[in-house]
Amino acid sequence: MNEEFDRVKHTLKLENREILELSGIKDVEAFNEDEITATSSMGDIIIKGSSLHVDELNLETGNLRVSGKIGAFMYSDKPAGKGFWNKVFS
Repeated sequence: MNEEFDRVKHTLKLENREILELSGIKDVEAFNEDEITATSSMGDIIIKGSSLHVDELNLETGNLRVSGKIGAFMYSDKPAGKGFWNKVFS
């Protein structure tokens, strides 16, 4: 990550475990109905649940809005692996 992005404010708002709004998002690496992996100014974030849907993704403003049944979310300082070979050699 670059220094300018590292200073971006990161917020997280969870409403009734059904709507998750995040700011400070740089990219979404992968998503499906059960898991979303995104890069934030505070590290990678993994969102787990069921029937997950990306309602909004605006990389210019850094906003991400997810709906569905949110089961868990966690941060990781280790970058998410991109693709098969990254997973094999990590």
